[in-house]
Amino acid sequence: MSKQNPIGWFELYVQDMQRAKNFYEATLQVTLSQIEIPDANIEMFGFEQEMEQYGSSGALIKVNGVPSGGGGTMVYFSCEDCAETAARAQTHGGHIKQEKMQVGEYGFVCLVEDTEGNMIGLHSNQ
Repeated sequence: MSKQNPIGWFELYVQDMQRAKNFYEATLQVTLSQIEIPDANIEMFGFEQEMEQYGSSGALIKVNGVPSGGGGTMVYFSCEDCAETAARAQTHGGHIKQEKMQVGEYGFVCLVEDTEGNMIGLHSNQ
């Protein structure tokens, strides 16, 4: 395998797509776009992405019979100031589980539970 970033895509499972879409768009101040999957019983909205840029993108996904919530994987979203983004998450139905804390020379993180019970991380350099 050639050297590349280890994560190529992520999916966050949701139960209520509109509620989850509203939460992430308001919290991260982004627009999610519907991803059409022909002949599949899947509802999917993707995060904005620049294919030539560092990092990974992903999507919210609703699949009948697949639960959302804690599953042992943590996705961290990059942001300008994780405390400000966490505050927006709380305003839009999320819960702050870990206030802004320094992670040594690597910046700062907050942990937030989204409206679907998923735990997500927020990372910033300030």
